[in-house]
Amino acid sequence: MKIIRDCCRIIVGIVFIYSGFVKGIDPLGSMYKFTDYFNAFGIGWASTCSLFLSFVLSLAEFLVGTALLFNACTRWAIKGALIFMGIFTPLTLVLALTNPVSDCGCFGDAIVLSNWATFWKNTILLLLTLTLFLNRKRFHSSLHWFKQLSLLLLSGGMMLFLSLHCYLYLPILDFRPYAVGKNITEGMLLPEGAEPDQYEVILKYKNKQTGEIKPFTEQNYPWQDTLTWEYHSSSERLVKKGYTPPIHDLLIDHPDLGEITEEILQDNNYTFLAVHYNINLSSAKHQEAINELARYAREQGYRFYGLTSSSQEEVRTYKNRYKVPYDFCTADEIQLKTMIRSNPGLILLNKGTILGKWSKNDIPQTDELKNKDLTAFCVYKQQELKSKYLVYSLILLFFVMYFLFLGKKRKKADHTHFKILN
Repeated sequence: MKIIRDCCRIIVGIVFIYSGFVKGIDPLGSMYKFTDYFNAFGIGWASTCSLFLSFVLSLAEFLVGTALLFNACTRWAIKGALIFMGIFTPLTLVLALTNPVSDCGCFGDAIVLSNWATFWKNTILLLLTLTLFLNRKRFHSSLHWFKQLSLLLLSGGMMLFLSLHCYLYLPILDFRPYAVGKNITEGMLLPEGAEPDQYEVILKYKNKQTGEIKPFTEQNYPWQDTLTWEYHSSSERLVKKGYTPPIHDLLIDHPDLGEITEEILQDNNYTFLAVHYNINLSSAKHQEAINELARYAREQGYRFYGLTSSSQEEVRTYKNRYKVPYDFCTADEIQLKTMIRSNPGLILLNKGTILGKWSKNDIPQTDELKNKDLTAFCVYKQQELKSKYLVYSLILLFFVMYFLFLGKKRKKADHTHFKILN
């Protein structure tokens, strides 16, 4: 029974840690998902709390998972896990039945599950959590109470700091199809052998004599009987769901040139995209830095466009107010939010490949780019970030090893010393 209890504890702990972590490093993504839920259930007014809830939920999940995995404050962690599963299991059943939002977002963009898959996953976790709850008095930590508390405070503080860092800059891990190094064109293609969605065209014809409107298919519509029937309308019905490319709704429309999506993605030169998914919500205090970069890009012969889902009237007002020197193109708001978690944010492309991404708080200065190859500059910056994150990971690993092994060893040594003294 002890092995079963520990297996349940470890499994639930790992799932909670992973769920809290992938949401914690993408607080804006979690905020967007909360907003989708609130709008779907007709309580859009609650979306003002979305960002706060994204921080609180990810931190709470991470703490519960950490406590379970390390067997620290386990009884409280089990109660917390039961509250989570008691709320979200019936909620995901409602989502599976009504399907107001296609992706639950329980694992962020790292693992995309359907609503039914999420419900069955939560059902299994609920059963494991109930097993823990029924045996909660049998769990005893090998760590001193002070070390248990220190572990939770330290892990919670690190998770909160990481979430704030990813909110102010960009997620340290990008699971989306617009991650640095990904090629947008390749993300829009169907893999070899994959089947696209299959639709059936419904053709509606009107009887000239009776006025009756009758549906037909492409196989039996009355194309020869023009004396009796006349065309009325048509629609499509999804017959079989096929493979959907990771990027499938990206269209970039220039106000004068029309659609320029392919032109941008096939360009051998560099293209900067300043993403303002909503002009009215864009942080204007960083606009001058973007303007300066746009002027530099124009001097070097690079393309520089703004991308937004706002109206042309809102764009004109914004451009006049902040002396914006580049043209704004229109794109889908969801795609822009997926592209980069910053408003505004900056993306650098070459032949459709994303070379670099910067948040509004990290716009590169022109002095950094002068006399430098942009590809080499972006590679260097990525390596610099990876080195920094590697150091942080090693520090975290040290503390994990300490609490896992040194803490237990110290307690055993204290216990031996106590027996000798007696």
